[in-house]
Amino acid sequence: MPTTEPQKAPSRNVLGQPLATCGREPTNPTTGFYRDGCCNTGPQDLGLHTICCIVDEPFLAASKALGNDLSTPRPEFGFEGLKPGDRWCVCAARWLQVQQAGAACPVVLEATHEETLQIVPFEILIQYAVIPDQLH
Repeated sequence: MPTTEPQKAPSRNVLGQPLATCGREPTNPTTGFYRDGCCNTGPQDLGLHTICCIVDEPFLAASKALGNDLSTPRPEFGFEGLKPGDRWCVCAARWLQVQQAGAACPVVLEATHEETLQIVPFEILIQYAVIPDQLH
């Protein structure tokens, strides 16, 4: 008798809808803990890389100053470094740390995983929400 893999429930965003793609090549570096373009999470993702944000210079500078350098390339990890305008799945706690330091960047709620709400209140996320089509 053949066995099948159990069906995985679709990931949901902070709005309770199916999780949208955050970013992937060619316009953005392929993001996500699983490098699938989405802010999916699971037991191996100890940093909870669940907030889809559009990084800007103040966010990158504050993040670096707080010990999380996202702009310097790290070829040994296949990481080219982020530049302003890139979409990236960041750790919920790190995004909140930068927000508390006054340099939060825009968040794409449709692509931000619902697990984020364990760390960052929705009331804070909504203040930084953008609709990607409005950015063009």
